[in-house]
Amino acid sequence: MTGKTRPTFPHLKTGPFDILVVDIGGTNVKLRATGQKKLVKIPSGASMSPSKMMIAIRRKIAGWNVQAVSIGVPALVLHGRVLHEPRNLGKGWVGFDFGKAFGLPVKVINDAAMQALGSYLGGRMLFLGLGTGLGSVFVVDGRL
Repeated sequence: MTGKTRPTFPHLKTGPFDILVVDIGGTNVKLRATGQKKLVKIPSGASMSPSKMMIAIRRKIAGWNVQAVSIGVPALVLHGRVLHEPRNLGKGWVGFDFGKAFGLPVKVINDAAMQALGSYLGGRMLFLGLGTGLGSVFVVDGRL
């Protein structure tokens, strides 16, 4: 650790819980939690800021048993922080505190990296994600 303390979330259960996966795209924000078959979509676009997204997500997940969140953002992400504003979305992504907004443990990663890891089966893999934009990831032995 680098002198930073890890946040604690005393209100969370220790035993099985659902993880919310958020895939932020230039056309839609897609949501799915552990065990759910239905994909929930929220329209996004050039005016979608992280604050607007959070309002929409809170409405959609009311009543869900979510206790952790994984977020894929269409931008350069380093150490869980968005480094540049996404091209196809509104402003405010750089410096936005997703952990504070959700009040839950959150992992933020590039959206193509998240999709690549979700389909990775081992060895070497070059992933090309085609959507509103193009994302690419190379995975070797489980490492991005």
